[in-house]
Amino acid sequence: MKIFLRNRTLWVISLLVSFLLAVSAVPLFAQEEKPTGDATVAVLSQYVWRGYELSRNSIVVQPSMTIGYKGFSANVWGNLDTHPYYSGTDPGKSYSSTWNETDVTLSYSKTLGLFTLGGGYIYYGLGALNPDAAKRLDSQEIFASVGLNTILSPTFTVYKEIDHYRNWYFLLGVSHAFEFSKMISLKLAASASYLLSTDETTYPKYDENALSTSDKFSNFHDGNLTVSLPIKATSYVTLTPTISYVFPLSDDAKNEMKGLGLSGKTPADRDSSFIYGGLTASLTF
Repeated sequence: MKIFLRNRTLWVISLLVSFLLAVSAVPLFAQEEKPTGDATVAVLSQYVWRGYELSRNSIVVQPSMTIGYKGFSANVWGNLDTHPYYSGTDPGKSYSSTWNETDVTLSYSKTLGLFTLGGGYIYYGLGALNPDAAKRLDSQEIFASVGLNTILSPTFTVYKEIDHYRNWYFLLGVSHAFEFSKMISLKLAASASYLLSTDETTYPKYDENALSTSDKFSNFHDGNLTVSLPIKATSYVTLTPTISYVFPLSDDAKNEMKGLGLSGKTPADRDSSFIYGGLTASLTF
């Protein structure tokens, strides 16, 4: 298993390197446009993904780098948990800082009048959230999106997991920015999702006691409200304070989020909604 995962990770890295080399070579034949890029570091109070609590009572650091050219883009993203949460029974047990995730995204988007169409591939390199875990199962997704270039910029995205965690994830998002000046703006964003599981072993439905059942999950999942304040410190540097509220959109989602949470004497005692925030620094080039 370890050899298989190592080989697959090397394959993804090789694919990313090949993509970056191809993008960097294109200007030799088309000088009219150059690749764009950005490097970002987010420092947040919690790591919450699609409604799932993936950290607790610790700061997470999430660096990211993206390069793009003529609609194509490649991104590498990671998560460092400064003090991973331990939910075991040993009172003296704790974990030091852990780098527990590295994701690679390859995508393409194109604007056609009122519409922006996109699609791509995501590789989730998942280090064990519990470092004592005997194995790790990386994940892969393909996705397609359509956006409207109009008020609130509505965007609908469909994600399909093609590796271990068999499911469809449908996401509808809207956002709007209010520009106070050339330096400061206020951005409001909201999203709602629907999760359709095709495998009851990796995405089961949870009962009212937040315990997994033999049924597949199929219901509205998580909602997200985000307020951010992008501040352009220079032409290339942007600082963005952000706060988000994540909550379940159905009782099924509430039971599942509790069942997969990180704390509580029993699963039913765990949280199902989260407020977290932090600061993101971005450098464009």
